[in-house]
Amino acid sequence: MPPVDRATRTSWLIWTTAVFVYFAALFHRTTLGVAGLEASERFGLGPAQLGVFTVLQIGVYAFMQIPTGLLVDRFGPRKVLTVAALLMGTGQLLFAVADSYGLGLAARAVLGMGDAMTFISVIRLVAAHFPPRQYSLVVAVTAALGGVGNLVATVPLTLMLGSIGWTWAFVIAGGLTAGYSAVAFLRVRDVPAGFVAPKPEPVPLKKIWPKVRQAWSVPGTRLGFWAHFSTMSTPAVLGLLWGYPYLVQAQGMSAQAASSTLGMLVIGGIVASPIVGALFSRNPEWRMPIAGWFLAFAFTGWGVLLLWPGGHVPVPVIAVVFLVLTVGGPISGVAFALARDYNPSHRQSTASGLVNVGGFLAVTVAALGVGVLLDLLEGLLAPQAAFRVALSFCVVVLALGGWRMLVWWRRARAAVFAAEERGETVPVQLRRRRWDALRVA
Repeated sequence: MPPVDRATRTSWLIWTTAVFVYFAALFHRTTLGVAGLEASERFGLGPAQLGVFTVLQIGVYAFMQIPTGLLVDRFGPRKVLTVAALLMGTGQLLFAVADSYGLGLAARAVLGMGDAMTFISVIRLVAAHFPPRQYSLVVAVTAALGGVGNLVATVPLTLMLGSIGWTWAFVIAGGLTAGYSAVAFLRVRDVPAGFVAPKPEPVPLKKIWPKVRQAWSVPGTRLGFWAHFSTMSTPAVLGLLWGYPYLVQAQGMSAQAASSTLGMLVIGGIVASPIVGALFSRNPEWRMPIAGWFLAFAFTGWGVLLLWPGGHVPVPVIAVVFLVLTVGGPISGVAFALARDYNPSHRQSTASGLVNVGGFLAVTVAALGVGVLLDLLEGLLAPQAAFRVALSFCVVVLALGGWRMLVWWRRARAAVFAAEERGETVPVQLRRRRWDALRVA
């Protein structure tokens, strides 16, 4: 299908309908960020067991990314989004009535499966309904609006949990999401009016791996994987699970103050998303340098939080560090632009699924590592010192991702220059630097 020349009013309405599903996904994904302490009491959990909730949910999300890309390529984003809303609603309803750890884990797994199907579907709609020059901006605005769901999962959800209780708070959230699946099914269209959707081709099991391998062999896809791994992990680990306990137990904040601080973390992402998206749309050659500078600021931010004298970090300093770290969420959108730019249209959803695995793999590993360390250090160190040691694991994950991102950045640049020498059209014009002449690691 050729790219559209301009977005119509109908395209914007379809996109808006789809964004509400993504809004719900971000809300459900981050509910444990503020309900973690209540979950510990409800199910009688220690830090490591609590971490398993998020690890399982995000692990299912990461595992489902490649199947989701194949499903979107096969059935189209409309049907996949409809199923996603049903699964998320069902998972949250089950979580509302869960009275055992096992049932709670099952509920989060169902929720993670539905969550996994949303973003790839939405960005496939963006690719179909909007011209290429608007892609990065619309994806960034999508992320910003999804971030509102994250915001609703902080202060408002905290108030709901305190007023109407665990069961009714999650019943309302799950019921509304399941009901919205009908709206998505009726209002979303896979392609604009006048365009013919590509004829879906069933992919036999024996051909799935070669298709995935083709997408993975593209340096731009591999760069997108590690860019997502590096830029997304820090804000996600804080927002999804460990930010709230860190603020309450290690920094001595009240529940309301901690929720407000996390809410500011989300607001920073919402504000930054369209700005970053506009920069990427107008100056695609800036994408990776901006990601590289973010990593430098992220290491600095972690250094401030973990090495502050005495351990008790002033609230204004925490606020500034969180605002800096939250920009990683919008910047992580560079991964999907890379997947789109360097893969043919019939393989874009598969490539997008692969790069999305990167970020959520990092979050899974980091969240589990922090939980295990907190469990091991419980009773041995004060909460403040325990969190210092445990959260340092996030820095290790960040360092791994940053190293691999830099390696594949150079390899992807080399591939672009080689294509130019062959006379091929490249999606981004790059200027050679001295370090491009060095041997690629």
